[in-house]
Amino acid sequence: MAVKVVELHHHGVRIGTGPTDLERARTFYTEVLGLGVDPGRPDIPGIPGLWLDVGGSGSRSQIHLMATAGISPLAASEKQDPTLPHVALAVEDIDEAERELARMGVWQWRARGIVDPSSDQIFVRDPFGNVIELHQVGACACNKAALGS
Repeated sequence: MAVKVVELHHHGVRIGTGPTDLERARTFYTEVLGLGVDPGRPDIPGIPGLWLDVGGSGSRSQIHLMATAGISPLAASEKQDPTLPHVALAVEDIDEAERELARMGVWQWRARGIVDPSSDQIFVRDPFGNVIELHQVGACACNKAALGS
């Protein structure tokens, strides 16, 4: 059996940490690529950034920009850092996904309460070291307009 992925949610991208980097990123992603800023991004201590809607405010897909370098203040370790560049996928059942990954012997770490108190994410690496985030469909704090909340 495989983990039940139901949608591509976001792509997490690190950007520079200088005083003008966030504004340079906002300009590029909004004025060059035409993406809209999701105003619902909460303040994540130590991680300034932007959530950008891909395909308009009704889209469920986003790009998450994170202004951080090195190991972030949210990291449990160098290997367990939710700000590492990653792709995020929504799964049908986060607890079932965790059990299935464990059954298959896939290294993982679970992070709760990072984005907001209710956030719950599992991070894995593919065979090439790319980070993949899994979270419960409909439970993410981002892009609530697209989710009808």
